[in-house]
Amino acid sequence: MPLTLSSPVSVMRGVGEARASALASLGILTVQDLLRHYPRGYQCRGDVRTVAEVTDRIRAGGGEMPVSMLLTVSAEPTYRVIRRGMSVLKFRAFDATGVCEITYFNQSYLRDVFHTGGEFRFFGRATLEGRTLKLSSPIHEPIIPERTLPAIVPVYRLAAGLSQKVLAGLIRDALTSAAAQISETLPTDVMARRGLCTLSYALRSIHAPADADSLLRARRRLVFEEYFSLGLMMAAANAQTNTETSVRMQQIDLAPLLSRLPYELTGAQKRSVLEISADLAAGVRMNRILLGDVGSGKTVVAAAAAYIAAKNGYQCAIMAPTEILATQHARELTPLLESCGIRTVLLTGSLSAAQKRKLHAEIESGADVVIGTHALISAGVTFPRLGLVIEDEQHRFGVAQRAALAEKGEGVHMLTMSATPIPRSLSLVAYGGLAVSRLDEMPPGRQKVDTFVVDESYRDRLYAFIRRQIDDGHQVYIVCPSVEENPESKKKRTEDPEELADFLLTEETDSLSEKPPLKAAVEYAAKLQNEVFPDLTVAFVHGKMKTAEKDRTMRTFAEGEIDVLVSTTVIEVGVNVPNATLMIVENAERFGLAQLHQLRGRVGRGKAKSYCVLVSDAKGETARRRLDVLRKSNDGFAIAEEDLALRGPGEFIGGGGSVRQHGANLLPIPAESGDFALLGEAMDEARALLDTDPTLQMPEHEILREAVDSMREKLTTTLN
Repeated sequence: MPLTLSSPVSVMRGVGEARASALASLGILTVQDLLRHYPRGYQCRGDVRTVAEVTDRIRAGGGEMPVSMLLTVSAEPTYRVIRRGMSVLKFRAFDATGVCEITYFNQSYLRDVFHTGGEFRFFGRATLEGRTLKLSSPIHEPIIPERTLPAIVPVYRLAAGLSQKVLAGLIRDALTSAAAQISETLPTDVMARRGLCTLSYALRSIHAPADADSLLRARRRLVFEEYFSLGLMMAAANAQTNTETSVRMQQIDLAPLLSRLPYELTGAQKRSVLEISADLAAGVRMNRILLGDVGSGKTVVAAAAAYIAAKNGYQCAIMAPTEILATQHARELTPLLESCGIRTVLLTGSLSAAQKRKLHAEIESGADVVIGTHALISAGVTFPRLGLVIEDEQHRFGVAQRAALAEKGEGVHMLTMSATPIPRSLSLVAYGGLAVSRLDEMPPGRQKVDTFVVDESYRDRLYAFIRRQIDDGHQVYIVCPSVEENPESKKKRTEDPEELADFLLTEETDSLSEKPPLKAAVEYAAKLQNEVFPDLTVAFVHGKMKTAEKDRTMRTFAEGEIDVLVSTTVIEVGVNVPNATLMIVENAERFGLAQLHQLRGRVGRGKAKSYCVLVSDAKGETARRRLDVLRKSNDGFAIAEEDLALRGPGEFIGGGGSVRQHGANLLPIPAESGDFALLGEAMDEARALLDTDPTLQMPEHEILREAVDSMREKLTTTLN
């Protein structure tokens, strides 16, 4: 039976039950899914170097690097078993300029592959030991006169039971059998205006590029298509949100509330309060996000919104992701709101059953503002007059959790808050049907945190600086990228083809050089306590700890009983500790700029001068440029714009950044900086198309409508 795009992959040659299950775990159910499983990177095997060139480059400081070499086997391999479960196959190969020693571990079957005189293209990481150039477990391809080896080889995301060779073969079979059936999704006039290649060409070239130019053309077309569909979907979400009716609240004089503040609101805060007030009075359900940098004053804006709801006779629920953060909000908001006659309660999961019953009764009897954690969505909590829900750090909640709180009332207005600055140009794409308010100026008096970028050679000076901060009565954060050391990383590795992926479509080329070893929170905390600062109190906290234990450690740090807190990014958003004056981030190159900025925001919250030290031994130019952005700027929105220029919008929208929620990967192609302009083009075209066909009902837009529906279903499924 001939393959079609809708054929299940289980009917393909070589796909049994186990392999079909592995493909399904990657979201590949049909032949069309297979064609849309884009490479995550590419190996540049066509840049062939000689033994002498590779040797000279390493001696010049090139370090361990992936290379291609055309070599001839000079002698039969030697094979020996070192110990139980470990064997070594070793031989020498040469070209006109020198000799290379090649080693394979636990691959005895290769004894029948390499024979004297055999010619191969080897691709792997080259090292130099003394005068000997070595390759460990390289990828090998025999040189066959009638066959041309590809210069650019795709590397795919895999699942257990699949290899690069098997998956690439299946995709090649799918292209051969079904490529002619591919229907164009983009309008022809859009393709002509934007100079885009056809979908058929793009799918062929993304999987089997003839050269770098065809690969870039294919990628540009596919990324544009993703942004275009996303823009159409988000615009439709906006249209739907703008028609949902809700309770109508009267405009309220905020002077009684604002007069109790020891400062005047910033222009951005006043603007945001006016936008929220107008939404609440419009009779249409508010669905707004308040974006504000760390320290920009989001809590006061939330207080104003809660005040409006309470004075209109409605309840307001404020939900925070952690008990510490909820308690912090209650500590800040309760005195302010209760001085205006607004009854406020705090509900958290750690309360006793008796305490919870008492608070449930207070809420049911009409407490005006209820601050809490996920405890707010428990079955025993009843809101008789819920009119406004405010969610802090909205990306920390699932869609179902947010909906559960809103469903405790009828036509409830929604205000979500995030301390993740995002460029204005991405607001539509990232937040869909949400209106956006931006706190893009800081309150007067907010002090600047001095930021430094250092390498490992500064370690002793860094320890001395920590000591000075502690001696002055302050506290220190140290953030590590991992929880514990991975013992497997200390073993001699067998080369994985995926590890050799060179993302040539991005500016990030640091993967070509050996990455510095990771600092692990648990081991590093133990070292600091036992060897470096035995007279101080050092503790650690990370996301794998139980919530109660984690909160207890954070609370102890906030109370000043811990001098140095070693952590993973679990403290990125959390408790306010004004006494903490130093933030140290280890392996800083492993974090996104927005994430580093959030971590830096944990200090500088008191009166004492504060500092942030980014520690990195990364040698790549891109890593240095990114960290330099943090060193020069404390403006979260400016940093986000720089991050966008360096990485492109894919990371913000669907590649691992803070905006992304619960693994939603809408853009399966790695991002690059040129995507910024492409995003704008796609958004312009999406808006123009919807002006002529708002619901995509025209016959010529049927395939496009199906693509948008598919993206919407994918997003909904992933987020839930």
